[in-house]
Amino acid sequence: MPALTRQQKITFGEMRASGVRGLLIYCSDFRCSHSTTLSADRWPDDVRLSDLELLFVCQACGERGADVRPNFDWEAEARRAAI
Repeated sequence: MPALTRQQKITFGEMRASGVRGLLIYCSDFRCSHSTTLSADRWPDDVRLSDLELLFVCQACGERGADVRPNFDWEAEARRAAI
């Protein structure tokens, strides 16, 4: 069976250019459904979101791999947390 390939996603620079600074991280195991949010500030502009997906390890089930997506609500969530 051929290895699964992941779709190439946008770069952090492209994401920031559209005003998004946060990430949604979803466990790659659909049975787990664990998710978390992270700031994207630590990664340089030329790195793609898809470049990081295999590096994540779920803290709930231990599965390696994740679905990494832009968090369009990052700013609103940060403001709510500061209140």
